[in-house]
Order: sequence, then structure tokens, then C-alpha cells
Amino acid sequence: MIAGRSLKPLRHARLWSALWSLAIAIVVVVSLIPAPELPQLPPGSDKWEHFLAYFALAAAAVQLFARWPSLLGAGLGLVLMGIGLEYAQGALTDTRLMDRWDALANTLGVIAGLGTRMTRWRDALLRFDPR
Repeated sequence: MIAGRSLKPLRHARLWSALWSLAIAIVVVVSLIPAPELPQLPPGSDKWEHFLAYFALAAAAVQLFARWPSLLGAGLGLVLMGIGLEYAQGALTDTRLMDRWDALANTLGVIAGLGTRMTRWRDALLRFDPR
């Protein structure tokens, strides 16, 4: 069964897509849980966490999607999600604050993650799990 034309020809395309979706859900949950439950970090270090989380999500999208339109759609969706979650932190929680610098770190992480498409690692998952 073919999972979709936009996905690379992976043997377990649905599994990898589900794991990517789970990772996105984890980022959403972690972004909205009350801040006191999170470990204390040095000031400013959370920007690296934002960058790395969104880099990983976008780089995973590079592993999944074969076509540029699908990949760019995933990237745009991740950028909008990052902006939306920052807004939600300020509007829906009492313990979190909206921070435009976090949204910028998210966006830069997505751009860097999508940039992995231009490296030899772009098909690492395909070499690991070919159809």
C-alpha cells in the first residue's frame, strides 16, 4: 500500500509519519505545560532548546517528504505552530509568557532543519528503511 506521493518510498512510511506526528504533539504539550514543572535553566538557554526542537522536527520532515511543496508546507506549518504556541503561552497559561525571541528561535530552527535537504544526509532514513 502506498502511503502517499508526497512521502519518500519508505517501507514503514506510516510508522515514521506517526512518530513525526507524535514528536510534534510532544512539542505542543511541553510548550503549554506549567513552567514550574520544568527544570530551571540558565537565562537565554531556552532559545537553544527552541532552535533544536524545531530543527529536529524540520529535519525529520526532510527525511519523510520527497517533494518540495510538501516539505515547504511542513516547514510553514512548523513555523506557524511555533508562533501560535508562543501566542498560546501568553493567552492560555498563567505560568508561561509569550516571547517573540522564542518564536524567532523556532523559525530559525525550521530553516536550518529544512536546509538538511541540501546535504547528503537528506535520504538517511530512506537508506535505513527502503521499500
